[in-house]
Amino acid sequence: MAQKILAGRASDPTLAADLVEVKVDQVVLARAPMAAHAAGVAAGLKKACTEVAIAYEGRCVTVGDSIDEGREASAELLARGVLVARAGAGFPAPVHLERFASPARLCVTDEPRLAGLGGVGMLTLVVPAASLGRALAQGSVLVRRPVSVQVLLGGRLRPFVGARDAALEIIRRGLADVVRRVEEARGAPIVLEFGGPSARLLSVGERTALAALAPQVGAVASLFVSDERTEVFLRDQRRSKAHRGLAPDAGAPCEEVVNVDLGAVDPLLLDEQGRVRAVRDLSGRPVTQVLLGGDGGATLRDLLAAATLLKSKRVPAALDFLLAVPSRQMLEVLASTGALTDLIATGARLIEPDARIVSGDLYGPPSAGVALRTCDPEPRLSRGPGAVVASAETLSYAVATGEVGDPRAFKRPVRVTVPRALPTDDVLVARKAGRGESPPADRTSHRATGTVSWPWSAAQTLRLVVAEDVTSAEHAEKASRAPVDGRSGGVAVVCTTLDQVRDLAGRATDVAPLVRAVLAPYIPSGLVALFSAAGIAAIHADAGVVKRLEGQPTIVLPPPAQWPERATTTVAAGAAKVALTWLALGAERLWATNGPGPEGGRAAASLRSRDR
Repeated sequence: MAQKILAGRASDPTLAADLVEVKVDQVVLARAPMAAHAAGVAAGLKKACTEVAIAYEGRCVTVGDSIDEGREASAELLARGVLVARAGAGFPAPVHLERFASPARLCVTDEPRLAGLGGVGMLTLVVPAASLGRALAQGSVLVRRPVSVQVLLGGRLRPFVGARDAALEIIRRGLADVVRRVEEARGAPIVLEFGGPSARLLSVGERTALAALAPQVGAVASLFVSDERTEVFLRDQRRSKAHRGLAPDAGAPCEEVVNVDLGAVDPLLLDEQGRVRAVRDLSGRPVTQVLLGGDGGATLRDLLAAATLLKSKRVPAALDFLLAVPSRQMLEVLASTGALTDLIATGARLIEPDARIVSGDLYGPPSAGVALRTCDPEPRLSRGPGAVVASAETLSYAVATGEVGDPRAFKRPVRVTVPRALPTDDVLVARKAGRGESPPADRTSHRATGTVSWPWSAAQTLRLVVAEDVTSAEHAEKASRAPVDGRSGGVAVVCTTLDQVRDLAGRATDVAPLVRAVLAPYIPSGLVALFSAAGIAAIHADAGVVKRLEGQPTIVLPPPAQWPERATTTVAAGAAKVALTWLALGAERLWATNGPGPEGGRAAASLRSRDR
């Protein structure tokens, strides 16, 4: 299905090249909208030329000058034809699913959580800010040709077992290992395609919860078929004209098949160390914080079920019950059905849909007790206490009892009817600047993240550091005084886990003035482009090489001309010689060798700080 979507938009429908240029239907800016806007202006952006271009304001809790900066940024975006979902509209993934996501379209974004849009049949790819700017200005981007891994679903979910439990079961079955094995064999990004008899029985909300697991297992995107259920979902959203059918062709090739019986899934959780475990393994542990909602992982049906299970219950004194309703639409439904009243009567604290809730910068997990959440975890480098991810039913049991336990102890399953008549107003989606919000004089053209002032043409010597030592505070301090000599002064970061790689990829623009290379046993193809666009070389080093790099002070990277594509190169690391593979292809190699430059890197970091 992914190949069908790309082939219909590619300059070469056969998708023969490693990197293909494709037309874009939608652009979603969520993490760093002003950085992408600046890149668009540098590419000649006058008015956004895609079907939908929208930026989501991530901060709801603001103070001081940040309020005026946010208004100024919104005015700049609106002047270029980019819609702005204002603070309070909700988290990007659920809001976009309800109001804009369309089957059989291509969406590019800077937010990995939008992988869940694959539940409605939209192919959503994460691309660098420069590519987002090109998509806004010219309507096209360069992407790698993907291959597919199929996940076949059978059986039916049992009472008190939700889509979140099914997603965790798929992770426990080793999908990440399958994705890694196929990608290393084919050298191409992986798209998960969900099928099987039970896939068509799932609601779009449940499909979204399953599709959202793609980034956690190293896949670039997920896709479900677009069928009658998809059409009903869009009709309920009063967007029936957006429906298009999408299904794989008979006999369409896929690299591997993973079978999952939904009827055998038990209540599960993802613990603080990222391991999938049965709920009973942590049974009896005291819970001190519960966050219901967030960006992905909790559907409208989940929230209504939690309200029913907790009706007439009272939150324990030692537990903090936070309710972050994913979207304004869900909030209105909860209010109109009385479910919101029930949750508040239980003791829930209603909090705003601020992006920093998901990252843990707001309402972070406490140091004592278990913190339970429904939203997918952010990749992290073992900084502070983590949260446990579980289904809404498991969280409801924790709120009712104050401890982790199996939700099947409720005995009587709840019957939830999701209303068909849904509120669909877009009052918090701005389509043009309001009165008194005239855009300021253009000041963005000089802020584009140029890539010519820190070239990598000769060998460079880099200090070796481990991923745990790379913190945002360290980079903010050192980036401002990082040397500009491409032969020395930078660092190469050694990662051992996918979470470490994902964390650095999400901060690639911030760390680029200091970090010049990332070495890991596995770097997904989708992240190679993010590193390359920031001027960072994404390098594969097998587990044995990573072990040998421990304790070595420096590594010498040869000139780019001596790094053939898809081939290993022997380099010097201290007194050792190791074999490495530079993963960038074609244009990605040009991005990485040009580098961001000290001015471009600091400008990008400044813009990203402003976006947050």
